[in-house]
Formats: sequence, C-alpha cells, structure tokens
Amino acid sequence: MMDLIKGLFKFVLAVGLIVGGILVGGTIFASKKIDDLGDKLQEKIHGK
Repeated sequence: MMDLIKGLFKFVLAVGLIVGGILVGGTIFASKKIDDLGDKLQEKIHGK
C-alpha cells in the first residue's frame, strides 16, 4: 500500500513540475511577444 502511495506521489509531483514548466515557459514567451509588439508600437508613435 505504501509503494502505491509513493508511486502516486511521484507521478503527481512529476506532472506538477511539467505543467509548471509549461506555464512558466508560456508566460515568458507571451511577455517577449508583448514586449516586441510594444516596441513596434512605440516606434510607430515616435516615428523612429
């Protein structure tokens, strides 16, 4: 019974880390895209 609980815990931990990594990666990717769009908008506004 204890082995089952340990296995389940490891599985949940692994899934949590994977999902967390995807969320962090997606957030960083989105922030870079938004930053690029902001730079382009600023260039249009200031005419550089």
